[in-house]
Amino acid sequence: MENIIIGIFIIGYLAIALEHNLKLDKLIPALAMMAILWAIVSFGIDTFPTWFDSGAHQLIDGFSGFTSEEKQHLLEETLLHHLGKTAEILFFLLGAMTIVEIIDYFDGFSTFKNYIKTKRKKKLLWIFACLAFILSAIIDNLTATIVLITILQKIINDKNTRLWFAGLIIIAANAGGAWSPIGDVTTTMLWIANKVSAGALVKYLVLPSLICMVVPVFIASFLKPFQGEIKNSVTEDTATQSKYGSRMLYIGLGAIVFVPFFKTITHLPPYVGMMLSLSIVCVFAEIYSRYAFTIGQVFETENKESDSYHSPVHSSLSKIEMPSVLFFFGILMAVAALESLGILFIGAESLKTIIPNTDIVVMLLGVGSAIVDNVPLVAASIGMFQEPLDSPLWHFVAFSAGTGGSMLIIGSAAGVVAMGMEKIDFFWYFKNIAWLAAIGFIVGSIAFMGLRTLLN
Repeated sequence: MENIIIGIFIIGYLAIALEHNLKLDKLIPALAMMAILWAIVSFGIDTFPTWFDSGAHQLIDGFSGFTSEEKQHLLEETLLHHLGKTAEILFFLLGAMTIVEIIDYFDGFSTFKNYIKTKRKKKLLWIFACLAFILSAIIDNLTATIVLITILQKIINDKNTRLWFAGLIIIAANAGGAWSPIGDVTTTMLWIANKVSAGALVKYLVLPSLICMVVPVFIASFLKPFQGEIKNSVTEDTATQSKYGSRMLYIGLGAIVFVPFFKTITHLPPYVGMMLSLSIVCVFAEIYSRYAFTIGQVFETENKESDSYHSPVHSSLSKIEMPSVLFFFGILMAVAALESLGILFIGAESLKTIIPNTDIVVMLLGVGSAIVDNVPLVAASIGMFQEPLDSPLWHFVAFSAGTGGSMLIIGSAAGVVAMGMEKIDFFWYFKNIAWLAAIGFIVGSIAFMGLRTLLN
């Protein structure tokens, strides 16, 4: 029965990895795999010899001697446990995504464009790389990539030049997301699962992540595509930005940054702080929208017809990327099925026997995240390794999974969205950008190992 479960997981995994070849949205195999796996677990509950207690992080003694009713009850409790842990991640992401959409509703991200005045390609490269590194740590690497490529399209007209810039933005955004608990989905997963704390994550990873970004950008700055000046820039937009755009940008970013502090002070799960931040941002959005979006004048809409006012909160919620949320739900619950049967725990013990050096295992995890999605890899690692909070292993997992995906265009959410926005060819990226990303990954990993030795 375990072989059947592993086989279904591998088939679902391949369907996710080959999303672009199959032209099948990855949420479909993720949801199907999750439902089928748990159905098989339920049907064959009496045949499984082991069961993993996720709360105690160990196999349950004497599970094979339990009655059918006891096993079924344990199955229901385990399913609810994993549903609750998954919901924590999903509601956290929903809150963050809504705040970002509210900022965009007020065109707040155009504030960054106003600070970009130079036409020198090399200087522009460093500006975009630094923005990607910092912004991704605050609003996550996926959103930072969308924002910066949108700005890029308004500044650079030449398609080939934009492709090179987009490639380096992917590397910088993934590096920036790795050192922040809210910068990447996988890092957020580790943070919410109490594998890493915000302070220790920054302490261990900010320098390796910075090196992972700086080295490729430094090398790229000497390449031909980044020499000279931009000759044909895009004509400036004539649309008027909301006068509250900058204010909403700072409020929104501040609200997201507030979440780790809220968790540290209250010891409550991060999604609670994110919901508080979202409510505060929503209050300001509703207040400002009554002035910023009236018809013909800048007075409150109290005396206007109700259909002349559109809530920025409702508008932002309608733009949430629900397919991504459902994908995370499907893949996390599917991995939870393997974890509950003890398959991941037993697999980890076997892996440690074959490859005793965990650094090599984690670096292979980073390479693997470039080939397949890093979310299931990190979800699997959470079930495989039992190291305590803030063990250097977890920080290395966060770094490898976050930055390793840059080596292929399909290896990260940032790469996939850039691929869609700029129609980047897989082989073009592999030929021109992958080697830069690989160099960054390797030097960043070496920097982490050196820093780990110093700090320990």
